[in-house]
Amino acid sequence: MMKVIMTANFLFLLTNFFGQTDEVKLKISHLTGDFYVYTTYNAYEKTRVPANGMYLVTSEGVVMFDTPWDTTQFQPLLDSIKLRHNQDVVICFATHWHSDKTAGLEYYKQKGIKTYTTVLTDELSKKNNKKRAEFLMASDTTFVVGQYSFETYYPGQGHTTDNIVIWFKKEKILYGGCLIKGVDDSDLGYLGDANILEYASTLENVQKKCRHPKFIIIAHNDWSNVNSLKYSIKLAKRLKKQALE
Repeated sequence: MMKVIMTANFLFLLTNFFGQTDEVKLKISHLTGDFYVYTTYNAYEKTRVPANGMYLVTSEGVVMFDTPWDTTQFQPLLDSIKLRHNQDVVICFATHWHSDKTAGLEYYKQKGIKTYTTVLTDELSKKNNKKRAEFLMASDTTFVVGQYSFETYYPGQGHTTDNIVIWFKKEKILYGGCLIKGVDDSDLGYLGDANILEYASTLENVQKKCRHPKFIIIAHNDWSNVNSLKYSIKLAKRLKKQALE
């Protein structure tokens, strides 16, 4: 009997050990009401980095903001949304041309989902051989889907020359993407395509446009702290000062 118990305990510990080493590839978190944040992961400079996107459940289907960075999670995200809400994704927006936002555009377009970027994002996507959307926005645009209304807003150059944010004025939800960094970040992250001199004023434009947000969703860190925009402005001003010295 003792031998059986010891064997069972060993198998239990072994199962636990291997179970703990499995890395979660897709995480979905409830934000508020019909809003959800989803997170996938990818490697950047040999570090596993989270990439946050958002989706909204409406009476006319689900609206997705940015696509998964992990290409293996395009379909699992659709399946998870369908299982959880019994709704299909009908529209998908990408907030700038980098792959952590656009990687799934072509896949979702083939699934019959309407995909959107700005004209500028499309030009940069084409130039850099990234996935492109079917529909293009020439300027800031207000969308009404089901019972919800939201606006795409281009505040200027920052993380990239084309970065936009999404503003839900009624719900006070700001989807900032890669333009806004988290309060736990020590810097503004990847700046290879950034405009260092305009970054701070671009963030200030967001602050003026999107007043008193209750939630600010950022791309690559904890999104629960609403002070992320103010903190990012501080980082951007410091960066500009250093560049001009």
